[in-house]
Amino acid sequence: MRSPTGRIGSDLQIIIRDLGLLLPVVGVMALVSLVIPLRFREPYAVVPLLITAGASFVLGAVLYFPFRHAGEARLKHGMIIAGLGWLLVATLGMLPLLLTARFAASGVLAQFSTLRHFASPVNAFFESVSGYTGTGLTMAARADLLPHTLQWWRSFTEWIGGMGVIVLMLAILAGPRPGAATHSLYYAEARGEKIHPSINSTLRTMWWIFLLYTFVSVVALWGAGMPMWEAINHAMTGISTGGFSVTANSISSYGSVAIELVLLPIMLLGAISFAVHYELMQGRGQVLWRDVQTRWLLTLGAIGIAFLALESAAGLGWIPSIRQSAFQFVSALTCTGFQTADLHAWTPTAKLLLAAAMVVGGAAGSTAGGIKIMRMIVLMKGVQWRFRRIVSPRGAIVPFRIGPTAIDESEVGPRLEDAALITFLWLVFLGLGIIVLLHTTPSSTYSLSDVVFEVASAQGNVGLSVGITSPAMSSLSKLVLCFNMWIGRLEIIPVLMLVRALFRGVQ
Repeated sequence: MRSPTGRIGSDLQIIIRDLGLLLPVVGVMALVSLVIPLRFREPYAVVPLLITAGASFVLGAVLYFPFRHAGEARLKHGMIIAGLGWLLVATLGMLPLLLTARFAASGVLAQFSTLRHFASPVNAFFESVSGYTGTGLTMAARADLLPHTLQWWRSFTEWIGGMGVIVLMLAILAGPRPGAATHSLYYAEARGEKIHPSINSTLRTMWWIFLLYTFVSVVALWGAGMPMWEAINHAMTGISTGGFSVTANSISSYGSVAIELVLLPIMLLGAISFAVHYELMQGRGQVLWRDVQTRWLLTLGAIGIAFLALESAAGLGWIPSIRQSAFQFVSALTCTGFQTADLHAWTPTAKLLLAAAMVVGGAAGSTAGGIKIMRMIVLMKGVQWRFRRIVSPRGAIVPFRIGPTAIDESEVGPRLEDAALITFLWLVFLGLGIIVLLHTTPSSTYSLSDVVFEVASAQGNVGLSVGITSPAMSSLSKLVLCFNMWIGRLEIIPVLMLVRALFRGVQ
C-alpha cells in the first residue's frame, strides 16, 4: 500500500516542503515580539503571540517533515511558493491583531478604541497584507490608540516584508539549501539583484546594510526630536518603504520640518538598490550619479516636486507648497506612504501626479514597490532604439545602451519583453481594481481621481490615502485592495503562475 505522500506528485511535494520552511518565519517574529507586551505590561497580548508562534511552527512542521526529502525547487516551484506563501504568511500574521482584539477585556478596548476594528477577520487580514507587502494602508483609524504590542507588530511586519519573508527564510537556511533552489526562490520573490556572485553572500550583505540603515535612522529621528518609541517604529517602516505610523495622522502629527528633512533621505535610501548601497559603503560615492536607476530616481523626484509645487501653490502658498510637495512626492515615488497633508483636498491634477509616481516606484533591487524605474528606462530606451533602427541604413549596428552599458543585441528582446509584459499586466490589474472600487465607493464623496489614487497606492505598495481606505469600507473593497497589494508586491507573474497551477497543475 502506498503512503499518503506517495500519492502526491513530486512538484507538489516540493511546494509543500518549502512552504513548511517559510511559515515558521511568522513564529520567529511572534517569539521575538514577546518582549514588547512584557516591557509595556500588556499581558492580554502575550497569549495571541504564543498562539501565533505555535500555529506557525506546527503548520510548518506538518507541511515540511513528510516531504523533507523532496527534490530541488526550480523557478516554476519558486513562483508558486512565493504566490501562495505570502498569502499564508499574511493569514498567520493577522492572528496577533485578531486575537488581541478578541481577547482584550472591555477596559482595554475602552482604552485602545481602535483595537475594536481588528476583531473583524477582514480588517485584521487587510492590515497583515498591508504590513507584509510594505504598503501601509491601514484599518487603524487612530494608530496612536493601539497597544504598543500591535504598533510594534505592524512595524515589524513591514520591516520584514520590505526585505521579503522568503529572503529572511533563505538567510536563515542558506547553508543547507542547494544553490539552484536558493536562486529560484530568491528570484521568485521579485528579487534579481546580486551584490556578490553567491546568493548566500548577497543575502548576508543585504541584511547587514538593512540593519545598519535602520539603526542610523532610529538615531537620526530621535535626534530630530521624535520620541524613542516612535523613532524605532518610523525608522523600521521608513527604511523598508512601508509607511505604517504610530501617530494619529502619520508624520503630519509632528508638524516638524526637522523630522521631515530627516525622513526624506531615509525614504530615498529605501528606494535605492542594495547594490548601490554596497558600493557606497566601499567609499564609491560617485555611484549615486553613475548608477542609471539612482540618477533617474533623483531626477524624477526633482521634476515631480517642481510640478507638484506649481500645481499646489495657488491653494497653499509657495513655501507650504514646496514643503508639502517635496515630502509627498518623495513619499509617493519611493513607495513609502508617510503623509503630511490632507490629500483628499488636493486638486485632481496633483493626485494624478502622485499616482503616476506611485505607479513608477523606486529602483529594482530596493524595498520600494511600483513597476520599477529600471523597467521604465528599458521601455523608453526601447522606443528610442526602435526609431534609430528605422532611420539607420540597412545593416547598420545600432547599440542599445542603458547608461554607459551597451546591451548585447541578443539580450535586448528579452529585456524589452519582460519590461513590456510586467508593465502591461500591472496596468491591466490597476484598471480592474479601479473599476471594482468605483462600484463600491460612494461617488458623492470620492471622485475618479481619488479612486485611481487609492488603487495605485495599494498596487504600488505605497500607503498614501485620500481617505477611501477605512474600517467603513465594504468587505469587497478591502479584499480587492488586498489583491492589488499582493500582486503589486510579487510583480504579478508568481500570482498568475499560482492561478495557472490551480487549474492546470504544475507543468
